[in-house]
Amino acid sequence: MITGKKEKPEKKLKIKNVRHSIKTQMITAFVGLLICLVVTLMFINGKFLEPYYISRKESRFIELYEKLNEVSNADKWDSTKKNNSLIHFAEKNNISYLVIEKDNDVHTNVHDKNMLKNQMMGYFLNQAQKESRVLDSTEVYQINQSWDPWNQSYYVDMWGSLDDGSQFMLRSPVESMRESASISNRFLLYIGSVLIIVSILLIWYFSKRITEPIRELARLSDRMADLDFEAKYTSGGSNEIGELGENFNRMSEKLESTISELKKANNSLQKDIEQKDKLEKMRNEFLGNVSHELKTPIALIQGYAEGLKEGVNEDAESREFYCDVIMDEASKMNQMVKNLLTLNQLEFGDDDIVFDRFNLTALVRGVLQSMEIMAEQAGANILFHAEEDIYAWADEFKVEQVIRNYVSNACHHVSGDMVIEVRMVQKDGKVRVSVFNTGTPIPEKDIAHIWDKFYKVDKAHTREYGGNGIGLSIVKAIMKSFNQEYGVKNYDNGVEFWFELDVQ
Repeated sequence: MITGKKEKPEKKLKIKNVRHSIKTQMITAFVGLLICLVVTLMFINGKFLEPYYISRKESRFIELYEKLNEVSNADKWDSTKKNNSLIHFAEKNNISYLVIEKDNDVHTNVHDKNMLKNQMMGYFLNQAQKESRVLDSTEVYQINQSWDPWNQSYYVDMWGSLDDGSQFMLRSPVESMRESASISNRFLLYIGSVLIIVSILLIWYFSKRITEPIRELARLSDRMADLDFEAKYTSGGSNEIGELGENFNRMSEKLESTISELKKANNSLQKDIEQKDKLEKMRNEFLGNVSHELKTPIALIQGYAEGLKEGVNEDAESREFYCDVIMDEASKMNQMVKNLLTLNQLEFGDDDIVFDRFNLTALVRGVLQSMEIMAEQAGANILFHAEEDIYAWADEFKVEQVIRNYVSNACHHVSGDMVIEVRMVQKDGKVRVSVFNTGTPIPEKDIAHIWDKFYKVDKAHTREYGGNGIGLSIVKAIMKSFNQEYGVKNYDNGVEFWFELDVQ
C-alpha cells in the first residue's frame, strides 16, 4: 500500500531498517533458489539416473546381441577382426559376454568364464536368483536386473539363444553407475556451496547499489514536495532514475534563479502596486502548479519505493510491477522537467531565436515519419496533404517542436474514425500548417484556457498518457517569439490546431 508523508526522523530510521531487510530478502531468495536447484539436481541424479542407465544398457545389450548373431550366422568366430570388434564394443560398454555353440565351443571376453556359464545355466534351468527382476523379454532373449550374492552387487543380465541355436549370456554391473551418481552429487554439493557464498557477496554488493539511489531519491522527492530547491541528487547513474535526478538538479537551479529574478523585479516595482500584485500572482501560480504537478508522481515514487523496501511484495512479478511504476513515473517527471525548462527559457527570453529559410514540407514529413510508431499505438491513420515543397522563415528547431506537440496532442485525443490530417496551405505570403484529429470537440469554456500552463481539459485522460498541460504552452511561447498567429478550431467530428509562418 502506498503510504503518505511521515515524520522525517522516523522515516530515516525506517529506511535504514528496510534497506537491510531488502538485502536479506534478496540474498534469501537467490540463495534459496540455488539450494533448490542443487537439491533438485541431486534428487534427479539419485532418482532417475539409474533407470536411465539401465535403459541405455538394454539398448547396448540388444546391439551386442545383433553383433553376436551376425558373427554366429556367418561362422566367423575364428576371424580376428570380428572378435576384436566384439571385444572392443563389449569393453567400451562394460559388458561381459559368453556364447556356447551347439558343439560346446565357448566364446567370451572374460577370463573366468565359469561364473557366466553357471549364471546362464541357472537361467536356462529356470533357477532365477533372489531379487531378480525382468526388464524385457522376447521369444529369443530375456533381460533381467539381479543381485549377485557372491559379488554382493547388482547386475543387468541378458540371456537366450542366437539364430543358429547357440546360447549366450551378457552381463554388466550397476554399481559403477551408482558410484558415478554419488560422485556427481558430491561434486554438485561442493560447487553449490561455492556458488552460494559467491552469490551472497555479489547480491550484497549489487543490492546496496540499487537501494542507495532509491533512498536518496526518496529523500530528494520529500524535500522537493516541500519546494526545497536546495536539494540535490548526487548518486548519479545512467538509468532513468539517474537522468531524473540530473533533471531535478537542473530544474531546482532554474526555479531558484527564476524565483530570485521575480523577487528582484518585485522589489523594483514597489511604486506600481498593480504590476507588483500581478507578478506576485504569476509567481505563486507557477510555483503552485509546479508543486501540484510534482507531488503526485513524487508521492507515487516515494510510496512504491518504500513499499519495495518494506517487502510488501513477496513475488518477483509484484516487485517487477513496483519497479515499472517507479520507472514510469520517473520518465513522466523527467519529460515534465524538460518541458518546464524549455518553457522557462522561452518565457524569460533565455533562448535566442534564429530565423533561417528552410524546407517546411520536408520538416513536416520527417516529423510525421518519426512519429509513426506513436500513431500506430494510438490506432490512428495519419494523412499528409502537401502538393509541393514550401520554404518558410523561422527557427527550424522550434517549428519542429510545435509540429511534434500538435501531432502528439492529436494522437492522444484521436477517436471516432481515428484519422489525423496534416495540411499546408500557402496564401498571401504566409503558409498555414494545420493538424486535425477526429474525436470529441473541445468544450467552449475550455478553449480560452488550453494555452495556459498546466491546464488540462480531461485531467484523468491526461494523467493516463503522462501529459502535464505544458505542450500547448510551449507552442504559445514559441509562436509569440516568432510574432506569428496560432489557434484552434472545433468541428463537429474533431479538432484542428494551426499555426502560420512567413514564406517571403
